[in-house]
Amino acid sequence: MRNIPVVTKNLLIINVLVFLATVAFGGQSVGNETAYRLNNILGLHFFLAPDFHIYQLFTYMFAHGGFTHLFFNMFALWMFGCVVENVWGPKKFIFYYISCGVGAGMFQELAQFGQFYMEITSQQPTLGILDMPAVATQLGEALNTWTTVGASGAIYAILLAFGMIFPEERIFIFPLPIPIKAKWFVLLYAGIELFSAISTSGDGVAHLAHLGGMIFGFFMIRYWQKHPSTGYGPSKGEDFFSNLRSSWEKRTKKKADTGRNSTGNPDWDYNAQKKTEQDEIDRILDKIRRSGYDSLTAEEKRKLFDQSK
Repeated sequence: MRNIPVVTKNLLIINVLVFLATVAFGGQSVGNETAYRLNNILGLHFFLAPDFHIYQLFTYMFAHGGFTHLFFNMFALWMFGCVVENVWGPKKFIFYYISCGVGAGMFQELAQFGQFYMEITSQQPTLGILDMPAVATQLGEALNTWTTVGASGAIYAILLAFGMIFPEERIFIFPLPIPIKAKWFVLLYAGIELFSAISTSGDGVAHLAHLGGMIFGFFMIRYWQKHPSTGYGPSKGEDFFSNLRSSWEKRTKKKADTGRNSTGNPDWDYNAQKKTEQDEIDRILDKIRRSGYDSLTAEEKRKLFDQSK
């Protein structure tokens, strides 16, 4: 746990503690599952249901429906959240995580309203959208069961962030026997969720919430890419490359000064060679920022390693 970044570590701890509290408060068996009492308070209810509260848009992402649900979400958070937080820094990471979680909840609310409207109008075609609040008042007890819990929306946004930061990085996905690039991994998961949202119903999984988290994350990252001076300042990853560039420029200038002092005259050939080398390192660093370290050729990696000594 000591090597896990501070925000990721605290998110893991909070989610586990909330789940332990949920189990301790108990619940009632519904089929093969347990309806936990605490999830009725923390979970996100349909916004036309009597038990809906605005704070649930934040609390629902820390509640889970069972151990398996918690385990897979926390495993993905640990696996990808550590990397993304180390690149972005804690402030930017927590803002992204919470914002995408809230965005996913809003998508889920929109999806539930669409489901509610279609079910009602299939029985009463004369009713319109403005009639839905009145109908919901009569069906309040049933609508209170439409409850969403889980960090999956925020987790899917983290997967998207990893894929956009390191698009060429290869990762293993069980049960595939070979690694695939992160960008294809993200597209695969997004496609599965879209297909599931269209083709399945009543499976108890908030597929549109997952897609909502990814959509919110995509537009947020694109905004940061187009406006690098906004948000929360340079990320740790950007600082790393900036520091590496500065160190290289200082070493180049020092060598150039030494060459001039030893001969008493400017060494134009030496300076031209160093300028060429510096331009090459700049190109390699820019390539890493765009496509990730794994996109470098063996020769580019060797050059970067030699200059970092």
